[in-house]
Amino acid sequence: MAEKNLYEILGVPKTATDAEIKSAYRKSALKYHPDKHKGDKDSEQKFKEINVAYEVLSDKQKRQQYDTFGSTTGRGGYSGGAGQAGGFDFNGMNFDFGGGGGFADIFESFFGGAGGGGGRSRRSKKAGPMRGNDIEANIRISFEDAVFGSEKELEITKSDICKHCDGRGAEPGSVIGTCKTCGGTGEIRTIRNTILGQMATSNICDDCNGEGKRPDKLCSVCHGTTRVRVKERVKVKIPAGVDNGSTLKLAGKGEGGIKNGPSGDLYILLVVEQSKKFIRDGLDIHGETEIHLLQAVLGDEISVATIHGEKTIKIPAGTNDSKVFKISGEGVKKASGQAGDHYVKIKIKIPDKLSKKERELYVALAGEAGLDTKKSGGLFW
Repeated sequence: MAEKNLYEILGVPKTATDAEIKSAYRKSALKYHPDKHKGDKDSEQKFKEINVAYEVLSDKQKRQQYDTFGSTTGRGGYSGGAGQAGGFDFNGMNFDFGGGGGFADIFESFFGGAGGGGGRSRRSKKAGPMRGNDIEANIRISFEDAVFGSEKELEITKSDICKHCDGRGAEPGSVIGTCKTCGGTGEIRTIRNTILGQMATSNICDDCNGEGKRPDKLCSVCHGTTRVRVKERVKVKIPAGVDNGSTLKLAGKGEGGIKNGPSGDLYILLVVEQSKKFIRDGLDIHGETEIHLLQAVLGDEISVATIHGEKTIKIPAGTNDSKVFKISGEGVKKASGQAGDHYVKIKIKIPDKLSKKERELYVALAGEAGLDTKKSGGLFW
């Protein structure tokens, strides 16, 4: 496992994005899940490898370390820093500086110590609690839900701690004992004779994944992986005033942590449907209303539709087509008290049919204005 390329395990190139790595993991985990291959040891091992690969490549720090040194902390990888235990891999050989041995340990790794016995055995570094991955989801909401707020319910699928074994990987009631393969060290050390002398190498124990312990009976649900894919329904409170593309964060609703680590977060992208009557611009709302030609000429008081219901505005005499009126504070309102405005664009409606009496009045009016509409054909002749 230590010598396998993690990118090849997931079937992605080294340049893969986080989204591509996540997608590849989901497909591979679904393909090799032990529930689909009961009793198939190869599929079970492949499933474990996929999970290990994803845990490394989905973590930016671990991935950078892996890309640089070809390994990670807990797998014989480099974990430098003054005064810290660390090491590195070189051509499959693990040089472990843990325990403060310094140069003496390097010498021991090459020549096997003063007695040529191959060096003392040290336990692999165990990874501590790890935070679960963040996950993303989309919710489509109506224009009104975005303006006034609402509560929605969303079903998500995620990796979480196996509740059957409480994340131990062992069937309840079974004993977790010392790994018989590595004797509890978590690593397999070998001594090779070279032209420089005896050389000690170490690799992580595949049977216990470097833990040094292995249950007598694997969990019947997670098959020893300690994690399972679960579906969960989550209630999402949509605050008033959100807009298309807004993101909501639900802390602790992401994937479960590892080894009692905290859960990740759930990020929800809001997709807001358009309104048939209004256009939104931030907190402002834009709409249109039609008025009669005579209302534009003589002026009037009219009722217009807003997101908060009907509102009355005054149309002054001589209002032109496309004139825009502002109704202050009648736009989108947030809980903080911030509010936008409502803008009404006037569209003057020209009558296409007139009664006999209306025609006579318009002709008389045209005459008062010095217009000979009869001569020019006019609109209503």
